Amino acid sequence: MGQEIDEERFTPEDYERFGRALSRETERLGHWLSAQEASPSRPPRLGFEIEAWLIDPECQPLPRNETFLEAFDNPLATVELAQFNVELNSSVFHTGPDCYHQMMTELGATLRRARAAARRIGGDILLAGSLPTLLPEHLGMHHMSRRTRFRALNAAVLESRAQRPLRLDIEGQEHLHHEHCGVMLEAAATSFQIHIETAPTTAHRVYNAALAASGPVLAAAGNTPFVFGKRLWEETRIPLFEQAVEVGGFGDSARGPLRRVTFGSGYLRESIQESFVENLEHFPVLLPARLAENDPKLPHLRLHNGTIWRWNRPILGIEPDGSFNLRIEHRSFPAGPTLTDMLANAAFLLGLVESLVAEAGNGAGDLPFANARDNFYAAARFGLNSRLHWAGESNRPVRQLLQQDLLPRAAEGLQRLEVDGSECDHLLGIIAARVETGQTGSDWQQRWVERHGRDMVALTKAYRACQETGHPVHTWSL
Repeated sequence: MGQEIDEERFTPEDYERFGRALSRETERLGHWLSAQEASPSRPPRLGFEIEAWLIDPECQPLPRNETFLEAFDNPLATVELAQFNVELNSSVFHTGPDCYHQMMTELGATLRRARAAARRIGGDILLAGSLPTLLPEHLGMHHMSRRTRFRALNAAVLESRAQRPLRLDIEGQEHLHHEHCGVMLEAAATSFQIHIETAPTTAHRVYNAALAASGPVLAAAGNTPFVFGKRLWEETRIPLFEQAVEVGGFGDSARGPLRRVTFGSGYLRESIQESFVENLEHFPVLLPARLAENDPKLPHLRLHNGTIWRWNRPILGIEPDGSFNLRIEHRSFPAGPTLTDMLANAAFLLGLVESLVAEAGNGAGDLPFANARDNFYAAARFGLNSRLHWAGESNRPVRQLLQQDLLPRAAEGLQRLEVDGSECDHLLGIIAARVETGQTGSDWQQRWVERHGRDMVALTKAYRACQETGHPVHTWSL
């Protein structure tokens, strides 16, 4: 969805034309994947997207992302849906020796420059799954970023819902019920997205492994306990985003198994192509933009894929030389609490996925898909207090599972990728300390409120002060 389009409204002929092109390009992708069967695999490369908040001195949303981009002057940054959100992208990193030091160095410099640019325009940068001071009135169309694709997406989503408002109905420790006429609800959730490159021949197994790993890694990474002042899930971004763009597949299946924001419909069997065929066959076109016909870069397929928000989404990328690459985009991690925490989350995910893929089978070990899905939502709701399925056991305390089984497995996976032992010990040690103390970003925010009261401005100021130290969240005091 990063590419801009020229049109905001579409005709029936646009949908028919786009559908034909999408069908042709899906078939072409299948031919390309078949031709890659003999291609040698290589260590994966990684890339990152950090969605950040622009806030004013009172920690309210600051709707000045265009002004921020001018001050920041960096091609790796772009606007997000709301004028108070920005996206900071990374270079592409090769996994292996010293890779996490390189990531920390570049991303740390990016965040320092971004913070300096934000301060020059009278604000600041905050990394959080949602902004505690955010209110529904901040999410009006007057705060939508000035991009045609955002207006077109809003119109398409509402049209597919027969102009029915989007509805948040999230039951957690408290109950949030809210109706909103537009996709700006999506802007309430901000993420740290990880792109893991994969070889075409193993992409389906990497995708399956990412699904299996999603629940356990998310359990240790929650950072979104409050939305609109309500105390909800440990990672409330999950139900928030699913309901904020609640549009389904064919047959008005918004609340059925094939939602556009989804954990997925099942493991892949033989090829990553199955995911793109599902896109074609089960999800109607939302944005039938007029794109070049017979373009070898498959623009219709890539744009359509960008309007289906799986929590682990296969991505067809384009190299500078015009060749393709395949990536699995992991979307469930929140932004924050610190860069160190985010890279620790990435290391845990990467190591566990690599360990699973190294086993015989489909990449998901012996975890049935239904259990992987249940794990994901249990982890989002209960965090380190959840009980998950793993290795034939059900209802296992996640802290025990992480300490005894999955952190050692992640270490083995990182070792297979030749990540330095010192980097592995440092990053996975941060996860282990979080598990030991029970203090995730979500836990810290809730305990701060229990001690100091539900003053969301004060909470955000305290959170920002801790974030600026760079120290991982398990060390934060109240």
